Amino acid sequence: MTEQTLGDMPTEDFRRYGYAVVDQLAEYFEDIEQLPVLSQIEPGSLAASLPASAPEQGEDFADVLNDVDRLILPAVTNWNHPNFHGLFSTSTSSVGVFGEMFAAAFDMKAMLWRTSPASTELEDVTLDWLRQMMGLPDFFEGIIYDTASVSTMHAIAAARERANLGIREKGMSGRDDLPLLRVYCSEHVHSSIDKAVITLGMGTRSLRKIECNERFEMIPERLAEAIEEDIEAGYQPICVIPTIGTTSTTSVDPVDLVADICEKYGLWLHVDAAYAGSAAIVPELQHLFKGWERADSIVTNPHKWLFTPFDLSVLYCRDLNELKAAFSLVPEYLKTSDAAAVKNGMDYGIQLGRRFRALKLWFVIRYFGRKGMIARIREHCRLAQLFASWVKSSDNFELMAPVPFALVCFRANPPGVSDLDALNERILNAINASGKAYLSHTKLNGAFTLRLSVGSIRVEERHIEKVWKLLNDRLVEATDSEIK
Repeated sequence: MTEQTLGDMPTEDFRRYGYAVVDQLAEYFEDIEQLPVLSQIEPGSLAASLPASAPEQGEDFADVLNDVDRLILPAVTNWNHPNFHGLFSTSTSSVGVFGEMFAAAFDMKAMLWRTSPASTELEDVTLDWLRQMMGLPDFFEGIIYDTASVSTMHAIAAARERANLGIREKGMSGRDDLPLLRVYCSEHVHSSIDKAVITLGMGTRSLRKIECNERFEMIPERLAEAIEEDIEAGYQPICVIPTIGTTSTTSVDPVDLVADICEKYGLWLHVDAAYAGSAAIVPELQHLFKGWERADSIVTNPHKWLFTPFDLSVLYCRDLNELKAAFSLVPEYLKTSDAAAVKNGMDYGIQLGRRFRALKLWFVIRYFGRKGMIARIREHCRLAQLFASWVKSSDNFELMAPVPFALVCFRANPPGVSDLDALNERILNAINASGKAYLSHTKLNGAFTLRLSVGSIRVEERHIEKVWKLLNDRLVEATDSEIK
């Protein structure tokens, strides 16, 4: 233990340990392939290895850094590993980490322009850069939240406010003049939509999920029928949420046709492109986004597939003032003389203090450039198509869904196996437990389905080859075990 005086860590120690931290992180990224993808610890083991109470006296920071390697790192599931293929692969870059470091050091609370000029103005500029890269019209203006769950909740709240039902002032409880509100989405929608209607007090019965076709895309005719039925029943539709890049399969709802329906009935159109929005920067993929320029709001997450550390979600709105109408609330102690001339981030959501998230995205865009980011996303899509081609050419595996982006849904289906669900679950668990790779699963048409997502900034073709070999090896072991 070292003697501590009042104040912060001495500058010379900060500099010395700062170099040590960067070295430690550089070694982590350099050696990450030697680590298991999925943490191998047992539940509760980290907690059991830590003291039951905080230290009375300050400890030497070198000991803290040593414990990161000794205690914390073994409990980390390494999302940055090139063989992390579960859920949606994240793509944190080293330069993005630098952005986080500066944001933490500045420690601004971006509620007012006055409290955070750099954060407020850089956020607008950076999001406009991204808007241009994604090919969205210039009337879209963005705001940064933490996750798509929060972005989408704000979009639904804005849609509800536009319905002019007096909910901001009167609320929803204790009223007999308020009809059941309806939000529509596909049956393959992300669970955050369910949580949003719960959080907003509308209840899950307000959410109506629309049937999908064989490609797992929302059927517009079914949507129109559902809206008509609800209007006849006395309900009030307020919002439709199609998805570009659904969670299970990355399918693409027909946004242009859905937009026609929204225009006919005067409904808010919110496009969930949390995963796939980053791919809109790739010219040959922009056809998949047809119609999203007609939306009232769009969510996309650079922290999923644009090399930006978690968390950073962007909500673009056709008219950001509609979001402001739902949330702006300015108590006396936050009133400023420049309010009419500036944008105050606190006016556009439930948060007061907001982190300086734009800095890391600005770092990323400047370091890689538009062409560099396009090349990386294009390569991820190529690797996914390569993997899909191996699945299609195999007698023991089959594709379960189209592959529009960089996620492959597939399963093992060797001849002579009676329970394919159990077989695929065994294969999945065996691979994940090995620590050599990490896959996730979903159910499509009731069938247990494996998912391989490609998105790490460090992934190469050899990593995809490794997973394919693991799958085939585990298939042999699983089928041998079944025969025995």
